[in-house]
Amino acid sequence: MVAAAAGIGYATLSNRHRAIVKTVLLHKLHLVDANWTVHPDRQEYRMLSPVFWIDGIYKSMEGPKASRYVALTQDTTMVWLTGFTVHAVDARTSERLSNDFICHMNIDINDVAYYSHLGLEDRIGKQYPRLTSLSHGMESFSFPEGFGVPIRGNDLLYVTTQTLNHNLPDISQKVRHEVRISYTRTPVKPLMSRTVFIMLPYDKRDPYKEPTDPGSDQCIPVETKNHSYDDGAGNMLSGHWVIPPGRKTYRSDITAQLQIKDSLTLHAAAIHVHPFATQISLRDKTKNTTVFTSNVINHRDRVGLTKITPFVSADGVVLRAGHHYELVLDTDNTSETMQDMMGSMFLFFHDRELEEKQRQFRVSESAATDEKSLR
Repeated sequence: MVAAAAGIGYATLSNRHRAIVKTVLLHKLHLVDANWTVHPDRQEYRMLSPVFWIDGIYKSMEGPKASRYVALTQDTTMVWLTGFTVHAVDARTSERLSNDFICHMNIDINDVAYYSHLGLEDRIGKQYPRLTSLSHGMESFSFPEGFGVPIRGNDLLYVTTQTLNHNLPDISQKVRHEVRISYTRTPVKPLMSRTVFIMLPYDKRDPYKEPTDPGSDQCIPVETKNHSYDDGAGNMLSGHWVIPPGRKTYRSDITAQLQIKDSLTLHAAAIHVHPFATQISLRDKTKNTTVFTSNVINHRDRVGLTKITPFVSADGVVLRAGHHYELVLDTDNTSETMQDMMGSMFLFFHDRELEEKQRQFRVSESAATDEKSLR
């Protein structure tokens, strides 16, 4: 009776929640390897995820996943993150597999510890503590030479990796994800991260009703429990929605997400979109100009992303306080059914405040050393 009830309950779950239940059971029962393997090499931290069993179609955000806390070093010495990579391997042979088995790899920080250690307590709780994300189409990303995100070596990073399979319904493949985090101990110009993403309004009374005005930015959310937000006035917004067949453009103001108090210089951006996106742009609405556009190349012979173009610039581009900014996403759904979509950017700005704090610290440290040597 209990088994039958459990089976019925499992059958009623969404594909994403079935993947969560199945993966937990496989790991708890030791039917597949549940362990992370870590290699804290100098200048690069490598880790191998637990085994994920792909046994059917898993669209974006649905596949088996796992998370782990990691520290790059065993001491408080400052390091600077310079790049990130993820790829899929066969769980048995370690042979490299298609990137089509990678949904995303997220890296989150503990913002209380992170900003406290940097002396920037006023930044705590100001935005979601996601440092960056890699996803299908952008499985590797590096900052321009001479830039990096500073962090104490033993501060914890929370790494999550999730699988994907858009095209192979009849499959039984065990995979792992290999994650690499590159860093340097040599001080470079510090970067700070700001996450911005498209949020579109939906009817909270009838979320899955087609928008009455097809020309509006109203959307149908994929679900209302995740990636759903209140705009502060009681209106609901979704960051994960469905797109109809054909071409469409979506726009979303991100001025509040940017939190620009003074001008900021943008040096890098990692992009996250789903298949059938064709490009996403960061625009200055005040000047009616495009800051940059990321082109998205879709597979020709199957669903998936071949390449998402990052933004990387040593010179940088200035975003100004008082200006309004937006994300503009173009899609071309060449299938005959509704498809899910997201549009996010992880923006990295020169952190002038932190750079000044580090300069003052080096000056005071040097003065203390000189005073000690004179005694």
